[in-house]
Amino acid sequence: MKELLEKAKSSTLHSRLIDLRTYAVDKNRVIVEGRLMDQRFRPIYDIDGKKKEPGPIHEMVICLFVENRVPFTILDAQAEMLHFPHELCPQTLSSIKRLVGIEVKSGFGQQVRELMGGTKGCAHLTHLMMTMGQEIFAGSMTHRLREPRPLPCAVEDIKGLEYLVNSCWVWREGGPLVQRVQEVVKRQECL
Repeated sequence: MKELLEKAKSSTLHSRLIDLRTYAVDKNRVIVEGRLMDQRFRPIYDIDGKKKEPGPIHEMVICLFVENRVPFTILDAQAEMLHFPHELCPQTLSSIKRLVGIEVKSGFGQQVRELMGGTKGCAHLTHLMMTMGQEIFAGSMTHRLREPRPLPCAVEDIKGLEYLVNSCWVWREGGPLVQRVQEVVKRQECL
């Protein structure tokens, strides 16, 4: 497959790039930015038979203002479309405002689909927003963990751990990472 892929790269048709970044605002808030870019590398013929040249199809940006306390909460949301295929596309931008006030926790993707998916918004903005859930968590935790903190006296005292346990195979309940956390807590001498 790898050799076939290398050979096929000379005939690239389409690419989608998603870039996610988190920026510190202050101790308790971050901005999470997501950018989705679709690029067509070959001309196509639209449904009306008109030729469309290669180039950008979509370039969309979502900016979220997030409270950096577990559970992470979306305080404000904005979206913009720099490139879009249909003149009506920007009419869906307001769907992002429905996310203001929601918490980033288990079931986040389902909430995004319910609030802005399907005919309630734009499929591309919805897709980008769903990928941003992981960045909200990772970026916010990175911001929170930049300073040393006292080790917890109980597993229950670890803010955000509930989002990791059973989120993937390495963080499975009873797995090596969960056991490691439990051992660290067990070694603490708390009053």
